[in-house]
Amino acid sequence: MSRILRSRTLRDALVFLAVAFIAVFLLSNPQEAINACRDGLQLCANVIVPSLFPFFVLSGLIVNLGMVRYLDRLFQPVMQPLFGLSGACSAALALGMIGGYPIGARTALNLYESHQISKSEAERLLAFCNNCGPAFLFGVVGAGIFASGSIGFFLYLIHILASLLIGMLLRLFRKPTQTQSVYLRRSQAPAMRFPAAFTKAVKDGCTSTLNICSFIVCFTVLIRFAFLSGAMDACSAALSTLLQPIGVSQSGAEALLVGMIEMSSGVWGLKDAAMSVSSKVVMAAFILGWAGLCVHCQVLSFTAESPLSVRPYLMGKFLHGAISALFVWVLYQFIPISQSASSCYISQVSSICSTDFSAALRSSTLTAGIVWGLVCLICLYFMKKSGSNRVRHRV
Repeated sequence: MSRILRSRTLRDALVFLAVAFIAVFLLSNPQEAINACRDGLQLCANVIVPSLFPFFVLSGLIVNLGMVRYLDRLFQPVMQPLFGLSGACSAALALGMIGGYPIGARTALNLYESHQISKSEAERLLAFCNNCGPAFLFGVVGAGIFASGSIGFFLYLIHILASLLIGMLLRLFRKPTQTQSVYLRRSQAPAMRFPAAFTKAVKDGCTSTLNICSFIVCFTVLIRFAFLSGAMDACSAALSTLLQPIGVSQSGAEALLVGMIEMSSGVWGLKDAAMSVSSKVVMAAFILGWAGLCVHCQVLSFTAESPLSVRPYLMGKFLHGAISALFVWVLYQFIPISQSASSCYISQVSSICSTDFSAALRSSTLTAGIVWGLVCLICLYFMKKSGSNRVRHRV
């Protein structure tokens, strides 16, 4: 069977059939395709663009202005023992935890392209620096889906702990190339001046944001066609039969399948799934850790022209989902968390998923500004310290 699947002719035939299938549905259901595109564009305009663009600009500024070398000096004592990575990688890890998908991956690639981390470091960093942001977990998942702030905090804590654990596990299997990393950091290009760094960060941030929006619209249409064709119903019925011993209903299996493709739609589908709250939380933890094919395509679009291998990234995301689900299931045996609000409250907070542009922009810009201020303080501290050391040496 594996030999048959390796056949290039068979793969090409399957791809051709899939493209022909989509083309037929585009021609036979033009209005549904238009509605799906409109939904995807509305999501991008209301949430994606205002939430991600400030962090893309922030990431570009940190790398282009050479601020990473100060973060390297500060976080080297933490990053090296835990993950076998240089302190420069801390920028991608921190922004990935705060900004959400795919800020961490974009920052890691920027660090690699500017020769501030090695190829091995970039590949391992990609496997655990690309995480779901707290705004989505607290606002949409916690309040909007489970109507419980404690569940949102619980999932975010598990999500981050699983990510850090994967980073430590990868250190055991892939030894760090310390000498190569030091050489790259010493030979890095000089920092840009602020006008050039700012314009480049805005231009790259705009390109990255539009790239992400295109994938979101594309996958929105694909999911709509999967439902119209009946393929999603058939697959969810088969999956629910397979997972019935662990209490997964057909609606839960449907949400899981959608989440494997597009994370936010799959997690939102858990709200009306006919399952216990604990089963929903476990499934949400897996979907959030896996992140979905839509996010993976966004990351792959960044790394397509680089020599970085995507195998560590894909392996890391699968492990992230599996470990998160396992942690939630184990902790639920000792810390039961209930869904504490009524359906009336859920209907009130469900509007979070359609947050208006100005509210999302204010929230993300404020967070990015706070992070920018902290990075500037770190840089000023090390600049002052290095200046005082030079004065001492002269004396």
